[in-house]
Amino acid sequence: MLMNDRLREVVTSTSILMVSLWLVPSLAAAQAAEVPRAWDSRPDLNGIWQAIGTAHWNIQDHSASAGPPDMGAIGAVPPGQGVVVGNEIPYQPSALEQKQWNFENRFTEDPEIKCFMPGVPRATYLPYPFQIIQGDQKIMLVYGFADANRTIHMDKESPEPAPIDTWMGRSHGQWDGDTLVVDVAGFNGEAWFDRAGNFSSNLLHVVERYTLTGPNVLMYEATIEDPNVFTRPWTIRMPLYRRLEENVQILEFKCVEFTEDLLYGHLRKDPTR
Repeated sequence: MLMNDRLREVVTSTSILMVSLWLVPSLAAAQAAEVPRAWDSRPDLNGIWQAIGTAHWNIQDHSASAGPPDMGAIGAVPPGQGVVVGNEIPYQPSALEQKQWNFENRFTEDPEIKCFMPGVPRATYLPYPFQIIQGDQKIMLVYGFADANRTIHMDKESPEPAPIDTWMGRSHGQWDGDTLVVDVAGFNGEAWFDRAGNFSSNLLHVVERYTLTGPNVLMYEATIEDPNVFTRPWTIRMPLYRRLEENVQILEFKCVEFTEDLLYGHLRKDPTR
């Protein structure tokens, strides 16, 4: 009996293993089949996408915290799970001091509060949708906040230097299998990564990866490198979700007029700040 029981266990285990090995490629093929394709058989990224989470407050793990006292719960920061792989940002000591200063002065110094363009990768996970318009030579990303947008150049064999440093940098893309890989550089060094004061310099170099994992889910990854600020490259990762409402569209958030008092109130005849 003992020998028969043992033989039965071996046969059962072997059967399970064989079924598992058969299912793995089958599941992978099924997932690949679910990814929508463009006319050129590349994954079709066209659509309006949005991040869900608290990365725009802080890209690292964070607990709830108070905002300006007169704003109550509206100005408070909700708790959230970070998007930094390993939850560590490898700041150089001097840069960490700058990050702390940024945090302490965030209600006046954050570029977002001044309606400046959000930069990369911050534009991706602001609490507003953005649109991908996909072509074979160029891919356009359109963001609602501050009229920000950028063109991913797919028709360059190697990245070209940006003619001038800008908030959004210069983007060059290529396909790595079914993943769109975007190399971004040429930044002006003024953008932050979040409202917590995480920042970079004009030597920022970002490599983004966009991978469809299903019809309505786009996995986003950005590897960040800046020798002026960080001791090594580091990565953020998060899913983006397709907006499925009927007639969904990008609405322009023209926020400049809402910043006039913040920026220029001290210059008024009767200063307001």
